[in-house]
Order: sequence, then C-alpha cells, then structure tokens
Amino acid sequence: MRADARTDLRHALDPAAFAVEALGFEPDAWQTKFLRSASRRVVLCCSRQSGKSSVAAILALHRALYHAGSLVLVVSPSIRQSGELFRKIVDHVTRLAVAPDLSEESRLSLKLANGSRVLSLPSSPETIRGFSAASLVIEDEAAFVPDETYLAIRPMLAVSRGRLVLMSTPFGRRGHFFNEWVNGGDQWERFSVTAAECPRISAEFLADERASLGEWRFRQEYEGAFVETDDQLFALEAVQAAISPDVEPLLLGAHHG
Repeated sequence: MRADARTDLRHALDPAAFAVEALGFEPDAWQTKFLRSASRRVVLCCSRQSGKSSVAAILALHRALYHAGSLVLVVSPSIRQSGELFRKIVDHVTRLAVAPDLSEESRLSLKLANGSRVLSLPSSPETIRGFSAASLVIEDEAAFVPDETYLAIRPMLAVSRGRLVLMSTPFGRRGHFFNEWVNGGDQWERFSVTAAECPRISAEFLADERASLGEWRFRQEYEGAFVETDDQLFALEAVQAAISPDVEPLLLGAHHG
C-alpha cells in the first residue's frame, strides 16, 4: 500500500490522527477521546472557550469526508450561532493539503463530490422536520435549544442509526440537555470540561471572572455546573423532597363520597 494511501486510511479510521496530521490541530486529552468515541449518543458539558466548537467542527468534517453520502446537520439556537460553527468547519477545510472536491458551497451549506452534505440550521422544529436519515447531528448550545426542536431531531436518526452530539454550557436545571446529562442513562457518553482544565485559560483570568460575574454565573459558565436559575423560587431538591408518593393529591372542585 502506498504511503499516501496508508495515511488516508489512518485518517479515515482515526479522527484524532486526522485532526493532528491533516489539520494541524493539537487536541486536548478530552478532545482526543471525544474524536475517537464510538458512542452514538454523546453529551458535552463544557466551559466557555474550552474548544468544544472546534473539535465538533472537526468531527463534522471527518464524517462528511470519509463517509460518502452522509448528511451532517449542525443545529444552533440562532442562525448567527449556526454560522459561527459552520465557519469553523469551512476553516478546517482550508487547512487541508488537498482540498476536497466541492459540488456546492454556500454561506451555511457544503456539499462534497462524494455526496455528503453539511448543513447549518437554526433551531426551528419546522425546519428540522424537512430532513431525514442524518448521519450526524450536532446540537450546539443545546441548553438553549427548545425541547420541541430536540424532539424533532431524534426521529431522523431512527433509520440511519446516526450519531447525536449535544454540547453546551449549562443553563439551569431544566430542558433536554440537563435531562440527558442527569437521567439519560448508559446510552450517553458524557464529557465534562471545566475552564480550569483548559490549558489556554489562565488562572488569573478565571479569578477576575469569578470576581466580576459572581459565584452563580461563574460556576455555570466556567465550571459546567447545573445551578438553579436565578429567578427560581424553590430549589429543585427542595421540590422533589416535598413530593411523596404516599399522599393522594388534592383535586380542587372534586366531590368525595
């Protein structure tokens, strides 16, 4: 086997090697593990600026390049956020020594000659329902994506058995991102990355942010903590502790014989 063919095979089988050798991207340890994960369901609970978007963009590009005919969807809360992640994918494309043959390219979509497509979409359930048989769906800022959109995404993976990646910083103890992190079960592989674990973020910066933002917001943004929302009257644990299965609910207006 020729050297370039061996290299291409290695890149096809190992997205982490593809990141390092083809894109010049040096992944952190957790990013390497994420790229090599074989799990069909992955949830990333990550600090701001921890590198989750960059590594997700690499995964999207790798899927499109090495799995012909793939449909890769990038879903974000807004068209602006979708565009940001899509630009990271395009930036990775420009780093390849040999650019892939493109049959179509626009501001928010990419189609390769091998039949694969990468589309960036806002989180509209109506828009999502127009697609089927996705090979990979990446939900960016998933804590801010409506649950209705998430419920529209899941059926499109039924036939294709495609992969689903939820990634976000937390936004309170609510919604599908929180629920899959806490209650999703063993089908989900979970990655937790705090700012202190990111070598590109200094301790001095984090100390300034803690003093500026306050403990509640700092824990959410930089420590990946699912803290109570700032407008929540009662803590979730307090509500759950007050519920007893042995007490019959009082139905107002009901007549008891």
